[in-house]
Amino acid sequence: MDTLTKAQRSAVMSRIRGKDTQPELFVRRLVHRAGYRYRLHRRDLPGTPDLVFPSRRKVIFVHGCFWHKHPGCPANRTPASNRAYWQPKLLANRRRDRRNERQLRAAGWRVQVIWECETERPWTVAEAVSRFLSAR
Repeated sequence: MDTLTKAQRSAVMSRIRGKDTQPELFVRRLVHRAGYRYRLHRRDLPGTPDLVFPSRRKVIFVHGCFWHKHPGCPANRTPASNRAYWQPKLLANRRRDRRNERQLRAAGWRVQVIWECETERPWTVAEAVSRFLSAR
């Protein structure tokens, strides 16, 4: 049972950031230091990717492990309270992510997803991003 009223829950949820999160800022700094330039949050692309490299036709999404249900990650958990709300919401996020990736690929874009927990290992993120952006 949710202990907050609908208005209180709405106020709490409205403060959750969708852009400029710590993991996203980390990836942006890393990519910029590597010499790559990008555009942010292009709304004309499916899913509004976090980083867009138009000339390379590549995009990077930085997903939170909880919000996007990262498989195999400890942060991928459904809250014990109010499961009737959380399960459909988090599963809908996953479906939307897959749909957006399919649409981007169909339009000729290459897609990379970096998970929040991966940013705890900067060297692996740097290597993966470098490989992704340098590949044809």
